[in-house]
Amino acid sequence: MKKINKQKFLKRMLYILLSIILLLSIVTFFVLQKDDFGAEPSGKRLERMQQSKLYKDGQFQNIHHTPAITEGYSMTKVSMDFLFGKSDSKLKPKDSIPHLQTDLKKIPKSENVFIWLGHSSYYIQLDGVNFLIDPVFSKYGSPLPIFNKAFEGSDTYQPKDFPAIDYLIITHDHYDHLDYKTVKELRTKVDKVILPLGVGAHFEKWNYKPEQLIEEEWNTEVELKNGLKIIYTPARHFSGRKFKRNTTLWTSYVLTSPTQKIFLGGDSGYDTHFKEIGDKYGPFDFAILENGQYNDAWKYIHALPEDLPKIITDLKVKHIVPVHSGKFALARHAWDEPLNKIIANGKKENFDILTPMIGEPLLLKDSVFNFKEWWHK
Repeated sequence: MKKINKQKFLKRMLYILLSIILLLSIVTFFVLQKDDFGAEPSGKRLERMQQSKLYKDGQFQNIHHTPAITEGYSMTKVSMDFLFGKSDSKLKPKDSIPHLQTDLKKIPKSENVFIWLGHSSYYIQLDGVNFLIDPVFSKYGSPLPIFNKAFEGSDTYQPKDFPAIDYLIITHDHYDHLDYKTVKELRTKVDKVILPLGVGAHFEKWNYKPEQLIEEEWNTEVELKNGLKIIYTPARHFSGRKFKRNTTLWTSYVLTSPTQKIFLGGDSGYDTHFKEIGDKYGPFDFAILENGQYNDAWKYIHALPEDLPKIITDLKVKHIVPVHSGKFALARHAWDEPLNKIIANGKKENFDILTPMIGEPLLLKDSVFNFKEWWHK
């Protein structure tokens, strides 16, 4: 009798387990249909990608072998540490992030200006042309409103605050750089979108017109308004919005005017491409560089603090603006650690590190700057 009851119990548990798996599968299927996840490249776009020298075995490749996880680490351990490991006691700021609420619509067209908007989002106006780079103005740096909540005070800018945008620039399709809700709200304000191969599939799904998209690969030069030019340059990273990786390209950019050169770094681990970019296109007046959300286990795809001096030297940069911090806790280090470390490196190496607050104008025609270490109170 007991044996029969035990068999019934095991069968019942098996049915319950299978039911839970089926339910989770159904929920996952419907969640993945959300517009936030974008679209996979297909048709002529996919054919064009397949003809690229950067595309091999069904995905884009970095210049050199780039493991997702550093040798000596495992994906399981890294995932468990990320989800359940001990975080720094200062993972998130206790108080609101200091910021300025600049009226972007009132900036004169003659003003050459850079304005950081938190994490890797920023606004540039150069020679009468404006650019909005990797805008993420949602409260969450993820497709679901449960992960990566923005720090208080770091999300004060919204699409309604911007004037008409000449060029929306996207470096890659990760959620903390390409936010569906933000680009959807910006659509009526945007003239053209500059983005790497494959990423246009997301934008077409989100009702951007094909003729709005400037979709290219590394080493492509594009002429812009008013004599400006943008060049697609390599980065060492990866891409993906669902489970597949690297079905779209990632990139950095060189933005030039008749009088200035600016490097837009996106996300990138250290590699030889920084020196190649510096030798070919440098020296640069400004470089906007990834500084934050790092981990030794991700050293190939995200720059570590000790990489920044090498990157700055390779690029031949006069002024450096660190980004990729101050809004989301995507790694386990203290929220202000990246800024403290790059300032220390800057003093040691005699680099000019510029740290404007969110919303604080940085005038690109100036040669001397004096920004406060606003993260110290």
